[in-house]
This record gives sequence, C-alpha cells and structure tokens, in this order.
Amino acid sequence: MRPGNSTEPDMSTETTERLREHPDTRLADSQVAVDFEAVAARLRAEPSAGEGGHRQQVVYRHGPVTITLFTFDRFTHLPEHAARGVVSMQVLRGRLKITAEGRVYQMGPGQMLTLAPEVRHAVAAEEESDLLVTICLTK
Repeated sequence: MRPGNSTEPDMSTETTERLREHPDTRLADSQVAVDFEAVAARLRAEPSAGEGGHRQQVVYRHGPVTITLFTFDRFTHLPEHAARGVVSMQVLRGRLKITAEGRVYQMGPGQMLTLAPEVRHAVAAEEESDLLVTICLTK
C-alpha cells in the first residue's frame, strides 16, 4: 500500500505486462490508418475479456475526440453508462442491442446511432460483434 493511503496499492513494485503497445506511442502520429478487422482479430486473441465480456482499444485520440473499437463475444455486454460528449456508435459486424434512456435499437452492420452528451446507454451483443465508438467531449 502507498504510505498514508491504505486504500490504494503501491503499483511501483508490481509488474504488469502490457497486452498492447502503450497508447502514448500508438497514438502519437498525426495521421493514423486503421485496419479494423486486424485490430478486432488481435483483440479477440487476447487471453481475457473485460468484466462484461468485451474488449476495446483506442485507435485514435486528439483533443476532445476519441475513437475506440469494441469487440463483443456472443451474449456479452457493456453496462449502462454515459459520456460527457457526443457519442457516435457504428456497427461494423454482428448484431447489437443498444438501449438509450428506455429506447431500444436493434443494430446491424452499416448502422449508426448518435447520442447527445450525458445520455445513459448500454450495449448488448446478440452475436460476436464489432462496434466503432467516437466520442467528442463537450465538457
């Protein structure tokens, strides 16, 4: 534990192996070409998924804009949450059910849903799926 703070572990003595190149290096260029199929394949090959069964990788970040690729295994989800900016969700592969403030959207490849800032939403995968999420912070 850190001196004076009994709730936070001291990470300076722990070693953790990164699964991916550090974002500071990966996102340093002013021009980024992304092969979403290749990124999704690498994410699926990782040994473990997040708490809801999804994996994600930021593919671009500049100022208030962040673009992230999410991969979902069948019947996995992203719990309800909200973003401090405009959210654009584009389904690249599979079928997703996106719930936003009580409205349900059944989304497939080539479909996009855009949400205003602070709209609470959740994502559930009906099959193995890829989702491209762009967030433009407004606050």
